[in-house]
Amino acid sequence: MSAQHTYRILISGGGTGGHIYPAIAIANAWKEKHPGSEVLFVGALGKMEMQKVPEAGYEIKGLPVAGLQRSLTLDNLSFPFKLLKSLRIASQIVKDFRPDAVVGVGGYASGPVLYAAQSKGIPTLVQEQNSYAGLTNKLLSKKATTICVAYPGMEKFFPAGKIRITGNPVRKDILDLSGKKEKALEHFGLAADRKTILVLGGSLGARTLNQAVLADMEKLEKSGYQVLWQSGKFYFKDMLSKLEESGLKHIHLREFIREMDLAYAAADVIVSRAGALSVSELSLVGKPVIFIPSPNVAEDHQTKNAMAYVNHQAALLLRDSGAVGQLKIKVDEVMQDAELAAALGNNMKKLAKPDAALAIVSELEKLVK
Repeated sequence: MSAQHTYRILISGGGTGGHIYPAIAIANAWKEKHPGSEVLFVGALGKMEMQKVPEAGYEIKGLPVAGLQRSLTLDNLSFPFKLLKSLRIASQIVKDFRPDAVVGVGGYASGPVLYAAQSKGIPTLVQEQNSYAGLTNKLLSKKATTICVAYPGMEKFFPAGKIRITGNPVRKDILDLSGKKEKALEHFGLAADRKTILVLGGSLGARTLNQAVLADMEKLEKSGYQVLWQSGKFYFKDMLSKLEESGLKHIHLREFIREMDLAYAAADVIVSRAGALSVSELSLVGKPVIFIPSPNVAEDHQTKNAMAYVNHQAALLLRDSGAVGQLKIKVDEVMQDAELAAALGNNMKKLAKPDAALAIVSELEKLVK
């Protein structure tokens, strides 16, 4: 396959970082192997992909599609009209762009785009990040050519013959953290003589994780720890106010951390939600992790994601319902047992798939031959 051939690849989906960043990683890996190619994204208007994809250097077109609300709302009345309009726009995008293959990463926009492509006989690849498949991907899988997954046992959702276990693509800068710790400590203003707890609740934030840190931050600091704490934009001002009132010096609050490679390099223990992208990144980092899965997701899939690691003695689990008041106890469990900490990190690394993006590109190449 010539690296200079001008292939046209259409990538659709988004809504959350867990969909968007793998999509961008796939695009980057494809462009590295086939620099003459055209890559076009399709997302949902008003969602974060409309900002993040252009920032990554790719063109994106938006669809008015939105999801159904679980409760009866006025927005649900407009759902069929938005869907029909999105199907028309998606069909036109596919007709005009004439892609050699279409990738769907989940999220609202991937439905209309893959449906349009499949209707025109264009090969499609579905990428499912979670251990519990999303509704859109389950529906699209029936006519998809290939389905790339991150977890074994996905035959209960998808046709077995189409499944390829590739892992989830992640950003390249976290693949090698060696030699970055000193720079990381300086960058975040952290003390070299204190163990670091990294707390990650996602870009928007996680109420339980923030409340858990608030409840235990005085005890954590008194025990000689320091906390690098991403609160998320929804909670930042409130958390900052409470932190300033406390007078604590070793709780380092950030609304959002962009330099994730440095944050991972600084960490001795990581406390995180268990979204698909998070667990895939953390497996590459190979540090001890305490997962606090969000209970507010479809089919409790974050707990399923976390348990795929906990069952291999690669992470610890702290239930959302018990996290507030229990965080320090769980942190101590790891920090005070060097053998456990080392085992968790090593077992995490064993489950990592650092070449996931290239594996998906390899599957995509089979479709465009």
